[in-house]
Amino acid sequence: MSTECNKGRRTFIKSAFTVASALAIAKVAPTWATPQGRNFKDQILTTDEIDLTIAKSSLLVGNKVGRPITINGQMPGPLIRLQEGQRAKLNVTNRLSEDTSIHWHGIILPENMDGVPGVSFEGIKPGRTFKYRYDVEQNGTYWYHSHSGLQEQLGHLGPLVIEPKDGDLGADREHTIILSDWTFADPDEVFRNLKVAEGYYNYQKRTIAETFEDIRQQGLEKTWKQREMWGQMRMSPRDIADVTGSTYTYLMNGRDSAMNWSALFKPGEKVRLRIINGSAMSFFDVRIPGLEMTVVAADGQPVKPVPVDEFRIGVAETYDVIVQPKDNKAYTIFAESFDRSGYVRGTLTPEIGLEAAVPKLRPTPERGMAAMGMGSGHMKHKMSHKKELPVENIKIEHSEGGHGAAAAMIAANPTSRLHEPGIGLEDVDHKVLVYTDLVGAQEWPDTREPERQIELHLTGNMERYMWSFDGTTFTEVDGPVQFYHGERLRLVMVNDTMMDHPIHLHGMWMELENGQYPRPRKHTISLKPSEKVSLLISADALGSWAFHCHLLYHMKAGMFRVVNVA
Repeated sequence: MSTECNKGRRTFIKSAFTVASALAIAKVAPTWATPQGRNFKDQILTTDEIDLTIAKSSLLVGNKVGRPITINGQMPGPLIRLQEGQRAKLNVTNRLSEDTSIHWHGIILPENMDGVPGVSFEGIKPGRTFKYRYDVEQNGTYWYHSHSGLQEQLGHLGPLVIEPKDGDLGADREHTIILSDWTFADPDEVFRNLKVAEGYYNYQKRTIAETFEDIRQQGLEKTWKQREMWGQMRMSPRDIADVTGSTYTYLMNGRDSAMNWSALFKPGEKVRLRIINGSAMSFFDVRIPGLEMTVVAADGQPVKPVPVDEFRIGVAETYDVIVQPKDNKAYTIFAESFDRSGYVRGTLTPEIGLEAAVPKLRPTPERGMAAMGMGSGHMKHKMSHKKELPVENIKIEHSEGGHGAAAAMIAANPTSRLHEPGIGLEDVDHKVLVYTDLVGAQEWPDTREPERQIELHLTGNMERYMWSFDGTTFTEVDGPVQFYHGERLRLVMVNDTMMDHPIHLHGMWMELENGQYPRPRKHTISLKPSEKVSLLISADALGSWAFHCHLLYHMKAGMFRVVNVA
């Protein structure tokens, strides 16, 4: 046999071995995300005690093999299914070479079970097992993830579903969907690059040709003023997301669009989709073209049904929707990054193998004056409170140079913008969910008026990639934010930056004052640029609790505080 033939044969064998290996690896992750849905036996962990092992494994991510952090060999980790009223017993073993942890996101539990190293416990050392024990006093859709370093970006996350005591799921079938963003780059390197250069991962910046087109349409003077404003802020109007689809592979239940995660239904069935945004940095706009969705829960808590065609899901938020496809055809579940740099799709189908058309990515949005709260309706939606309260401002010292003078001008008059869908969704011709649509399905136990008000500002320096509360990063603060056990208080948050921030409070619920009653109860609130939101909190959880932006690199850069309830 000739040398060329031998070489070709070796290449073919090597290629076949690689494909076979990749297919074998692909079967590992994740076993719970089966097309059949809720009733499939592998989806439910039935043992009294649940064992979870954290390690690094080789898995197929998109068309390449990566080394994510896995839980029981899966990424995302197993779907943990508990029942309201039971005692959760979760044994977490660390097989990594570094400390790790698991935080049970949105779960009300004792401080020492919350899983935040340095705040509620020491973390889990290599080779050690930590036993999480807590009473399950709620139901709904939640998730879990690491709170150690940047491990969440490496796939250390998974879904958590708590069934109600009565077992009524409000549907004939259900599927759990966890969205995530994966990078083959080292997360520490990603963070260093963000610190080195503003917009390092933004490959969607405006071109010279687009500037000339702006001059043609609106004139030189207006175009020059807009460019000058953005220059003062040291950012681009297309700085929507810090890390974009050029770096990320977007995943739905651990699969990319080519792998096409599929979910079965029978025509006429009511199907509950439990949708979780487990991303490190990515907001998604979710729609199922040709199929209306009815939102029935937000962050695990029931809301009065809201029919919508699309919703934006911030990092760490969850939404439950009911769909009822009547036709015997496939539908695309389309999750598009809110900067339009990429997407992931799955398929809702009556038969495995069927697919539906995949929408094209919409044009890259830009932050104009309206996207920063300076549109024509800017002055019309001021927050008003029934009763004036003493306001306690944590020391506000806005860091010099933050976004520049122009940003200070824009942020000088923040308003409640809960009625706005957000950048890129302003002009769509279908119904998009907004926060003012959310009405609690029931009255919450604590109906007292607040006695005290705390105001916190979200601050940042985009050029230096420093993020903070009230101009002070976590390493610079003097002490925790103080709540008093048993009090009812109002927390007002003001976003003084030009970026969206999903803010998460551990251990307690936040009731969003959105003009509705009962108010929706959430664990994560997304704030738009120059937005002001008001939340009611019952300080019923003794101990120290994390409070932070859930954009992983923003938290790493300093947008993190500790709330002490004493």
